[in-house]
Amino acid sequence: MVRLAAFADEISPDLTEQIRVCREHGITHIELRSAGGVNVLDFTPAARLEIRDRLAAAGIGVAAIGSPIGKVALDRPWPEHFDRFKIAVELAQFFEAPLIRLFSYYPPGGEGKGAMEPHRGEVLERFHQKVNYVRDLPVTLVHENEKGIYGDIGRRCLDLMTSINSPKLRAAFDFANFVQCGEDPLDVWPALKPFVVHIHIKDALRASGTVVPAGQGDGHLEPILKDACAGGYRGFLSLEPHLKVAGHSHGETGPELFAVAVRALKEICRRNGIHIDATEG
Repeated sequence: MVRLAAFADEISPDLTEQIRVCREHGITHIELRSAGGVNVLDFTPAARLEIRDRLAAAGIGVAAIGSPIGKVALDRPWPEHFDRFKIAVELAQFFEAPLIRLFSYYPPGGEGKGAMEPHRGEVLERFHQKVNYVRDLPVTLVHENEKGIYGDIGRRCLDLMTSINSPKLRAAFDFANFVQCGEDPLDVWPALKPFVVHIHIKDALRASGTVVPAGQGDGHLEPILKDACAGGYRGFLSLEPHLKVAGHSHGETGPELFAVAVRALKEICRRNGIHIDATEG
């Protein structure tokens, strides 16, 4: 069985609405990115307690800390960014989240400001430090393939996995992001499959890059999900629909389009005999 999760802040900034809609659609876990318009890394101690207690009362678990770690240029001060990473680790333990989502950096100057290959060594060094930091902790770092970062295409995602070579660093597979980088997810899936422990449900059209419901784009979600589950994948399918706004650092979907996104995913699962665990978190 797989479990459904969601970037619930795409439903609404309001935690009450996030919980309501998730429960309505059988979403048992959230990928905690923000609430009340505040990024997860900036929650106050009081907000952390309140959010944890309200999620627990609703029977909703936290699948991952949806952090923005690594979604910065390499010339930003590393010590400050590493301190932000430590907050993400603290939050994962506080919310009992098994995963922390992160990225692999933009080139100096920001997205699109140059090639990433010359900076491979710096990227790997930063990942080594992060992996060493969580070595003895009950959390796994999952790298998301995001447009414009070092690990935006399949071969560089694979390079990260094999070069770091640690069970503490694994892959979060995002179909739409590969499509938007001009890659066919079917081509990159076989090599990355052994490292994938988390799957983001987001599809896109190759011609325009427009994000669409699962199965309606060029992400080949159906054959890949079928193969993943046949091969023993038992992790989360985490909805990140981006159906209203697909921004640089956030997405919006709203309750109505979120329902469309959930139905599309559940239909793919139904057609392919992929069973969903509806047990509450």
